[in-house]
Amino acid sequence: MDRNTLIGFLLIFGLLVTMQLVIAPEKKKMEAAQQAKLDSLRQLEQKKADSLTTLQVLPVGNDTVRVDSQAQVAQVGQLAGQFGPFAAAAVGQEKVEVLENDVIRILFTNKGGRIREVELKQHFKVQLDSNHKEIKLPLKLLEDEKNHFEYLLPVANVPAGTVSSEQLFFQAKKEGENSIVFSANAGGASAFEQVYTIAPGSYGVKYEVRFRGLENTLKQDTPVRLQWIDYLDKLEQNHQYEVNYSTVYYKPADDDYDYCSCTSNDEVKKSGEKMKWVAHSNQFFASVLLAKDAPFSGATMTTETVGKDDADLKKVSSEISFPTDLETFAMELYVGPKDFSTLRAYGSELEDIIPFGQSIMGSANRWVIRPLFNFLMSLVGVKGIVILLLTLIVKLLLYPLTYKMLYSQAKMAALKPQLAGIREKLKDDPTQLQMETMKVYREFGVNPLGGCLPVVIQMPVWLALYRFFPASIEFRQANFLWATDLSSYDAAFWLPFEIPFYGQHVSLFTLLWVVTTIMYTYYNMQQMDMGGMGGANAQMMKWMQYLMPVFFLFFFNRFASGLTCYLVFSNVLNIAQTLITKKWIIDHDKIKLKLEANRSKPKKKGGFQARLEDAMKQQKAIAAQREQAATKKKK
Repeated sequence: MDRNTLIGFLLIFGLLVTMQLVIAPEKKKMEAAQQAKLDSLRQLEQKKADSLTTLQVLPVGNDTVRVDSQAQVAQVGQLAGQFGPFAAAAVGQEKVEVLENDVIRILFTNKGGRIREVELKQHFKVQLDSNHKEIKLPLKLLEDEKNHFEYLLPVANVPAGTVSSEQLFFQAKKEGENSIVFSANAGGASAFEQVYTIAPGSYGVKYEVRFRGLENTLKQDTPVRLQWIDYLDKLEQNHQYEVNYSTVYYKPADDDYDYCSCTSNDEVKKSGEKMKWVAHSNQFFASVLLAKDAPFSGATMTTETVGKDDADLKKVSSEISFPTDLETFAMELYVGPKDFSTLRAYGSELEDIIPFGQSIMGSANRWVIRPLFNFLMSLVGVKGIVILLLTLIVKLLLYPLTYKMLYSQAKMAALKPQLAGIREKLKDDPTQLQMETMKVYREFGVNPLGGCLPVVIQMPVWLALYRFFPASIEFRQANFLWATDLSSYDAAFWLPFEIPFYGQHVSLFTLLWVVTTIMYTYYNMQQMDMGGMGGANAQMMKWMQYLMPVFFLFFFNRFASGLTCYLVFSNVLNIAQTLITKKWIIDHDKIKLKLEANRSKPKKKGGFQARLEDAMKQQKAIAAQREQAATKKKK
């Protein structure tokens, strides 16, 4: 690039940075207002938690725990037939316990000894008010009242064959500020226990299940099963994107990870197969149950779609079997963001729950595009500028192919005068016109398909980025210019009505992509000769070139704004590369001399163009036979 072009790029870069600085003060005011709303909501949540914490648990149990009244003794006796040795634990009142660190706040309930909700302190969900203004709210996982997290304990001599832990009231005992033990007494020193331990700054919870002294209580030939049902909440602005990226992921101990269908109801049975982990996953957040020392002994995973207007995003469930020969089963419960580095630190390919894609495309996103983005982010803090830099890098890497494409277009443009004469002579015979046009290309050594390779090469990059932006939590709620979330669509303004297949919002990046694509198409059409296709075909091809971007306007309007921003930058750089290359780098006089030199060289038989010419001759012969047959039929 010459000095003027370089100055131009620097001015564009400076303009974008200046716009970010101008927008920043207004952004701070909005964040302050949102923080005030958030503080108010947290105060209400704290009051709710404090009121629940004041509830008292009836002290129940066998032998070692006193029952307060004769009525409770009678109640325990009545429940003995249903709950067996856990009858005393079936009586009580609910109480809430809390563990928290600087990134999560976990509410537990003693009824079932399970997690009631997890608040992620550093992340928020966004909802739109009636005026389409964004409101940030606390982001919580596992909070739905319809959720279940219950162990089915195979207790002998009970009518149902199992006792549900969710129907038991556990004794809660805190061990310091970071650990809590929930115990359901089964008589004497026997108990079913669940132990939760958190560490500072971690989304992981060390989780142990203990079958203390239950060898004679649980049937050894029947596995303990965990039924985990999770109604996923809508956490993102683009709910359709979120639905398509939310499902159940699972990892067999001796195989690669897999997942249930994201777009339809699905069930996967892995009975008797050792499993390493199971994850209930939203687009950017997940709840993962990870086996530590020994694998799970089997699992069945299910996904169920819900209605578009339903309050829930999707229903996911897992039934997990545990080995019966272990007194303690160690696990890790991860409830947090799907950050690549954090998940990879857990091992067992847990980072694969990030939907970067599989095979080559997934590998490109994980090991090429993601590290490149992280490197650029370390240099420039604005993610939109990082997208611009990535686009520039891609264009520079592909420039040798782009140059070949533009050089091929220049050779075809040099033949336009000669082709114009043929077109005028054979304007009434489209098939012969195409054949003669191909002869001219062959005579002068021009490949009409020489400009297609750069487009084909760029397609894998576009497909990889199509999966990268909606999967990378780094772009979630990251703003750039008018876009407030680069992982979702940008809404420059909202329409007072919804357009079918388009929506109610207007994506400005998509509009800019359409406009720049049409501009680039118009310029290229002026340089190309399409007369060889025949008048009707040429006109149809011309209109298709213009209508395709308009058609994709409906498709791209819901795309991640990070991707449409990349496409806009790509178009702008395409136009700049084309103009600079054709005006200052390509020598058009040399091209004409080279074409004349090619014309004088002896031509080889065969090749793609020769085969194409033969195919056209056969097509013309078939058309002539049909015309003769039609003429005879009329006579």
